[in-house]
Amino acid sequence: MPDPHAQTNVLVVDDSPDTLTMLTDALHFEGMHVTVATTGRQALGLVETDLPDIVLMDAMMPGIDGFETCRILKSEKGCEDVPVIFMTGFRESEHVVRALASGGVDFVAKPVILDQLFARIRVHLANARLARSARKALDSTGRRIVACDASGAILWATPQAGELMRVAGLRCDEAARLPWEIVDHLFGDTTDVSGKASMGNYRFAGNGADIEFRLLDEGEGTEKLIRLIDGQKGSDEEQLAAAFNLTFREAEVLLWVTHGKSNKEIAEILDMSPRTVNKHLEQVFLKLSVENRTAAATMSVRILWRD
Repeated sequence: MPDPHAQTNVLVVDDSPDTLTMLTDALHFEGMHVTVATTGRQALGLVETDLPDIVLMDAMMPGIDGFETCRILKSEKGCEDVPVIFMTGFRESEHVVRALASGGVDFVAKPVILDQLFARIRVHLANARLARSARKALDSTGRRIVACDASGAILWATPQAGELMRVAGLRCDEAARLPWEIVDHLFGDTTDVSGKASMGNYRFAGNGADIEFRLLDEGEGTEKLIRLIDGQKGSDEEQLAAAFNLTFREAEVLLWVTHGKSNKEIAEILDMSPRTVNKHLEQVFLKLSVENRTAAATMSVRILWRD
């Protein structure tokens, strides 16, 4: 049944009138708003004015096929967070590979089984919303984070990371790659002479800028997270620790207080108990000679936002 609390915007791209009619009727019944395009070129024009929540893409179309349309959507049209589910009558593994390589998240065979399609739509919408929420949180807290794959191809970056990289003369758009020496050091064999693997940190200097690239995540997935530190200032936590004679843990707590997080939220973020957060906060108040969170956050902002 339709969800009265939210309406999902679905872009259906297919050159078959029968498929468009069937999917439009079914998606409308599920409470979704549907926009249709019969060519890849038309789809690229539609997203300029109305960004969809999810795209159902026919793989084989005359002119620009679905694979190329998806690649352009992801790289040039601001749809990097929009999941694309491919639909095709061909079941060859080559089509599956091309669908995923062009940026698709899933693949369904025609004739489409609606129950299965709706289940996949729900999963991919939930994943996309979580990803957007996490990205928004990183943007709002001023974190300099770059995500790339194992080859160094940039997948996304927070605005703060992009600005710091541009100052250093590095590209940060989604068609760019990190310099090979950074990729080699962070993702290559970093085993030292004792046989121990060293965590990837790399210092880069250019155009008068000094950036430390710190690898945050070496998971098995394709997305690698890298934090950028302005070498001339240090990380936010390091700046606060130096300014107020705090331990690094106290500085972390103060930083999240500055971003408006409650003790419970800080405990979850830093993987500690709320009681431990409160003890750290007591020391922060003492060292800053303040009595409350607002005063502590105000002093923190003066350090972090100074020129």
